[in-house]
Amino acid sequence: MARYYFHIRQGENIIAEDLEGLEFATPEMAVEEATKAARELVVEMILAGNRVGDQEFEIRSSDGAVVKIVPFKSAAGLE
Repeated sequence: MARYYFHIRQGENIIAEDLEGLEFATPEMAVEEATKAARELVVEMILAGNRVGDQEFEIRSSDGAVVKIVPFKSAAGLE
C-alpha cells in the first residue's frame, strides 16, 4: 500500500494541504477517491451558495510526485 496526499489547489495556490494522506493499493484507487471527494465538496459548495471555481485536487505520492490533478468541475460533470 502506498500513501497519497490530496492537496486542494485554487489556481497556482495550495489552499488546503493534506499532511496525513491516505493509503491505497494503486494510484487509480487514489484518483477514484479524489474524484468522489471532489463531487462531495462541490455539492457542499453549491448548497452553501458558494461559487465553484478552479479548485482541484493535486494528488501526490509519498515521494512528492504529482500523480494526477482532479478539477472539481470536471469531477462533478460541470465542464
